Amino acid sequence: MGKVQMKRIVIDTNVLINGLLFGGPAAELAELWRNQKIKIFCSREMVQEYLRVLSYPGFRLSVSEVDYLFTHEIMACFEVIQAKPGKAYVKEDPEDDKFIWCAIACGAKAVVSGDAHLLNLKKSSVPVLSVVNFLKKAKPRP
Repeated sequence: MGKVQMKRIVIDTNVLINGLLFGGPAAELAELWRNQKIKIFCSREMVQEYLRVLSYPGFRLSVSEVDYLFTHEIMACFEVIQAKPGKAYVKEDPEDDKFIWCAIACGAKAVVSGDAHLLNLKKSSVPVLSVVNFLKKAKPRP
């Protein structure tokens, strides 16, 4: 069996923030999108959430730092698509449905998430993987 090709993905907000600000496995994922090894898709609703969360006071980012991350790390690397609302998937947190809807709309191979509501989905049209599991599947095997 060969390498699993997972080029088109959707990432949730906590994975994005961890990849941009903190390091660890999510930072490895960020390097993949920066180096165009994977293609990240997002909807307008996701972009709004990304920007809102980056602006949280707890991250202590200046306006220019938020602008740089938003412009150079997200908008320059991600493809924004129109994703129409559809079937409800995440009963515990309906706001998370936007990630599944986006993945369906763009034909993504996975949603990469650190959110328990998404990771625990039993029925989804698109697999939801943790960052670590995605990286295991995305990296070539020896």
